[in-house]
Amino acid sequence: MEPKKVNAHLHTPYSFSAFQDVDDALDRAKREGVEVVGINDFYTTRGYEEWAKGCEKRGLYPLFGIEFIALDEKEQEAGLRVNDPVNPGRTYLSGKGLAYPFRLAEPYASRLNAVVEEANRQVEAMCGKLNELLQSAGFGFSLDFQWITSELTKGLVRERHLAKALRVKLLERYGGDGQKVKEALEVLFGGKALKAPMDDVAGVENEIRGNLLKAGGAAFVPEEAAAFLPVEQVREIILAAGGIPTYPFLADNSGGGYTDFEGNLEQAARRLTERGFHSVEFITTRNDVRRLEEYASYLHEQGFVVTFGSEHNTPAMEPIELFARGGVPLTLKLKQINYGGACVIAAHQHLVAQGLEGYVKVDDNPLVTPGKRGDEEKQGLQGLGYVDRSRREEFVKLGDQLIQGK
Repeated sequence: MEPKKVNAHLHTPYSFSAFQDVDDALDRAKREGVEVVGINDFYTTRGYEEWAKGCEKRGLYPLFGIEFIALDEKEQEAGLRVNDPVNPGRTYLSGKGLAYPFRLAEPYASRLNAVVEEANRQVEAMCGKLNELLQSAGFGFSLDFQWITSELTKGLVRERHLAKALRVKLLERYGGDGQKVKEALEVLFGGKALKAPMDDVAGVENEIRGNLLKAGGAAFVPEEAAAFLPVEQVREIILAAGGIPTYPFLADNSGGGYTDFEGNLEQAARRLTERGFHSVEFITTRNDVRRLEEYASYLHEQGFVVTFGSEHNTPAMEPIELFARGGVPLTLKLKQINYGGACVIAAHQHLVAQGLEGYVKVDDNPLVTPGKRGDEEKQGLQGLGYVDRSRREEFVKLGDQLIQGK
């Protein structure tokens, strides 16, 4: 029997998203028959209440997540790519099943706020450089960072917001004349022509971002070290918020390549376990369906909680129902693995919200010096949460009851 459809990783406009708003995301999920949906914005949980109420209204089951960009300094020094295909040491991490209503004690709340402030500061600096470029080229207008923040964001400003703002303002400047906008962008791109047609909003904004705001672009500003917390501190924040630390696998690209960390699957699984990660996820559209099943099946067999999502963290609108690369449908096995993982998360967040112990067990003092536990069944790091993986099926059953009874 086909399990319920799940998308456990969706970004909303509270960070950046293809969706107009939360209602847009949930309406699309409802139309596509996706019944379990996970909000997973960068650095923020501000969308949780709206997500919860919107899901209740539509009969959907909500999962509550968050995403971070951390830094593994050892991997950076060694020049090893983790799950960022370009930047060594940079590590994307998610927290799954956070407590709702959300709560985060000190010093974790201040650490999270500091990262958000630094991220916004970097984008504001890029906005300044973009305005210098507009002025030097004689365009006669500039971008108002406060307007961008208030009109295009929910408080967290990403470089994608700058790309959107520039496209919008150029259209305003030239009265919607697409040809003049293309000519203006060619000037800003240093003579490089825009490839995307003007009606391809996602394509235009992606080219603005790639040509001006990424490394080597005229408005690029490198991130300071303060923009990235160490992996260990991100894991602590996730645990303090009641969540399950989760590693997002990049896995194979269209050329069949893998990052240094992920190329040897057995080694990657062992290292993740040693670091206290017992949950992983995949953005399915990135991966060949055969490779996805190979990786997800192995990790599931090793006792990891495995979930899938689509992100929707670009201007491009894709289906919320999950597919592998090239629009290939997921196999029944992949759907079953994904639903089982969602059940664990649902059960965990249900228990944690009541002040009970969830899937990840946390010591009384979460700041205790990390050290290996003697009990091999409780693999992980002391003080950073540990898991008895033999309990996974108990949580699958509880989560299934919660989801079926929504």
